[in-house]
Amino acid sequence: MISLLNTTKSSFTSVKAKAVTLAPQNVKISFVPRKKATSKKIFEENRRLYDELLSQKIHEPKDFNINSIRPPKDVSTYDRENATIIALVRNNEISGIQRTLRQFERNFNKKFQYPYTFLNDEPFTERFKNRVRSFTSAPVEFVQIPADVWNKPASIDLQREREAMDELERESVAYAKKGSYHNMCRFYSGFFHDLPALQKYKYYWRIEPNVQFYSDLNYDVFKYLAGTEKIYGFTINLYDIPQSVRTLFPETLSFLNQGDNYKYVNTNGAFQWITESQQNPDILKQTNNYSTCHFWSNFEIADMDFYRGEAYSSWFKHLESTGKFYYERWGDAPVHSLGLALFADKRKIHWFRDIGYYHSPYTNCPNSDNTRGCMPGKFDDSGYNHPQNCMATWIQYEMDDPSAIY
Repeated sequence: MISLLNTTKSSFTSVKAKAVTLAPQNVKISFVPRKKATSKKIFEENRRLYDELLSQKIHEPKDFNINSIRPPKDVSTYDRENATIIALVRNNEISGIQRTLRQFERNFNKKFQYPYTFLNDEPFTERFKNRVRSFTSAPVEFVQIPADVWNKPASIDLQREREAMDELERESVAYAKKGSYHNMCRFYSGFFHDLPALQKYKYYWRIEPNVQFYSDLNYDVFKYLAGTEKIYGFTINLYDIPQSVRTLFPETLSFLNQGDNYKYVNTNGAFQWITESQQNPDILKQTNNYSTCHFWSNFEIADMDFYRGEAYSSWFKHLESTGKFYYERWGDAPVHSLGLALFADKRKIHWFRDIGYYHSPYTNCPNSDNTRGCMPGKFDDSGYNHPQNCMATWIQYEMDDPSAIY
């Protein structure tokens, strides 16, 4: 059997396609494939590559001295990174967040006791606070999001919004008419990192109710990010619903073509990943040549200073000015991902391949002795959603060499 990982090894370093033009009022980004093939053939090869890679036995990252960031013998005197665990959760989701905390504490935070920051657009009840505190000995802060940050801006044209959401509902776009979902996407896209309660932190790990953590983590992931100078970590990498982000990429190019905004683009960005057109070519017909590949943001371990930086914050202000968090259904995952692909060095984006994680219906499950409760390599509950997996594109076009890290 010929290994696809071996036959595509050159793609990790040699695909430096000149697919990007960066000049005043002339920013262009396009996909340059390694080879021509039908979408069916590309999907089959991508799935084999993913399956082969996930079947390989791994342990912990090899690109850092992991033994230097093991759990402390005395957690009370531990010198933590400037980091917090964040969760946006409602009072009625207490059972779901407890299920998450039970696994998260056992597998990671009981060993390091990083502080938690719980966010809600309404006041947390005492019952919620007490039940959360019963699951952890780490510091916990409960924060109500200010209304002027959470609520829909007064500038939104309500008639236009209703008509747009009616259309998305006819197209069966999930949460199209759920106002709180639009608020959440906008909040996580451009506001959460500037909350007073979070301004004191640099790093965050985002968790949600009813997710599962399968891996026993015996190293400090925040110190790993800091020590390797990486800014963003993910586990799952997907295509998005194209109808929800029809004009996100055109609006982004519009921003980049204003003045000298082209200078914000990192020349080592993940350009091929966001313009890939072979596995699901019909998507690009609806999104103006945006692949919709994105990191699933219900799991993020990242540096908030990236969002606070001039490039991302200036771009977000442009996105906000369009009102399309409400006239479309732009999610925080594609916004974060597009920003990272354009403004960050892709070498600073890390696939936490060793962290077993599940959020219905998708899984990241490594073949690792530290992982229990999931099937190595399993991607989704049904087995039919593999065409929605963008991981092979990331591996082939944006990673230098997976074996160098795991």
